[in-house]
Amino acid sequence: MELQIHFSDFFEVDPSVLEDYGAFNISVLTDLPLFIDPFLLFNSPRADYQALHEEIIRYLRFLRDKAEAGSIKPGLLREWFTFSEVRQNWLGFSEMGNLGHGLGPDFARKLHTNLNAVFEDFGDEPITKGSHLEKVCLIDEGVGRDKISDFTTNLIKAYLLDYTQTFAGKHLKPEQRQIFRIPRVRFNYDTETWIAEDFELPALGDDFVLLTPRDMLTRDKTWINRPDLLRNIERIIESVGDQQLRDKLNNYLLRRLPKEPTTREQNRVVNSLLKRHPELIDYFIKNREDQGDRAVALSTKLVRESETLFVHQMAALAGSLSTETGFYAVEGYTLDEARQRLLYLKDVIENKGGHQLFYIGGKPVRREKDLQIMYRLVWYATPSDVSREVNDGRGPADFKVSRGARDKTIVELKLGSNTSLRRNLQNQAEVYQAASDAEHKLKGILCFTEDEMKKVSAILADLGLTDSPHIIVIDARVDNKPSGSRA
Repeated sequence: MELQIHFSDFFEVDPSVLEDYGAFNISVLTDLPLFIDPFLLFNSPRADYQALHEEIIRYLRFLRDKAEAGSIKPGLLREWFTFSEVRQNWLGFSEMGNLGHGLGPDFARKLHTNLNAVFEDFGDEPITKGSHLEKVCLIDEGVGRDKISDFTTNLIKAYLLDYTQTFAGKHLKPEQRQIFRIPRVRFNYDTETWIAEDFELPALGDDFVLLTPRDMLTRDKTWINRPDLLRNIERIIESVGDQQLRDKLNNYLLRRLPKEPTTREQNRVVNSLLKRHPELIDYFIKNREDQGDRAVALSTKLVRESETLFVHQMAALAGSLSTETGFYAVEGYTLDEARQRLLYLKDVIENKGGHQLFYIGGKPVRREKDLQIMYRLVWYATPSDVSREVNDGRGPADFKVSRGARDKTIVELKLGSNTSLRRNLQNQAEVYQAASDAEHKLKGILCFTEDEMKKVSAILADLGLTDSPHIIVIDARVDNKPSGSRA
């Protein structure tokens, strides 16, 4: 069975062609945890990228001017400040499929408030080398990396459409392309409206696919981000040139912070300080600008690692699984299907060299999110409905597999190193089962060391779950596998 996972598979393009073009070979089964970082546009030596960043700032200046003019009618607030997620680039943080939340009314109100009350000098900052979209996420924790990425993608959508259309015209067959009418492509500042345009793009079903240049991408967090700002506030204060102001800021922290503050207490005090002295944000941004080379090096490394894990090793894992007779055609009840798929995966990892697919540079990938994305392959070509991160009222479960209202199974994939594993095994699945009315539950636990295996075995023994058919422990160690294992 030939599996189609990545853009190169679906459109019969050699991956090297995408690499030479500079595009990331996305998965068209599930979003990958990468996103566009606007700082990489600002810091790029490429004139076209810098022009994209200038267009982003131009639009934000437009929004700032509208915010300064006073209240905005609800219809115009939606028109100017809200955006749908550009799901066709298959990037972001939706591990199952590519449906995200976009930028709705909450984002619109926060952006309007921040531009109006906090960033009156936006676009004309005296401290930094340039203006930055990321400022809107530094003062309010409700605007995170996903919002910044969605906003950036929408504002450079015309470039991405042109970029993809050019590739499709050169490398795809006519029957693989289709003309699509794309809404909100460019903003007309004379009429203050968004304009739709036509593009001939790669067609996937009744939708299109967007390619993204890899040198725009990063993962984990934007280079200019709120956690780094909060964590480095004392260093930022020391960079303030005015000694009187510097002493005043340090005194504020000294008086407000307890002797041994918790992270929450420190963040609360620092946030209060930032609202009193928003110029500190510009000092932080200037520091990040001065370290722009580090941003490029880090994003290059992270994108390369992501490509190794989610493109090369994901394809290798799928190839290994597809050689197992009937793996992608498992039928029966959802519990049987979920269990057999996990057992096949366990066999490939433990006995057929598949453990190597979870390592980068000899080190294991210890992020449950990444491993859950890899597990998405297990559900290729399934007749079941598989929901990711479902929340039935008492917290999210990893997966809910269902065939109608009477056949449901909760599946969780956890790491043996998870410090909450014991409590999770005792309570979590049972809570999800009761909340979702699922009939069954199944857990997969992935271990990378002998100590993790011993820890999991001890927990299962203590809880009387050693022989439970609903708990599958997967041994992904490298020190107990034959040296000649097939990767």
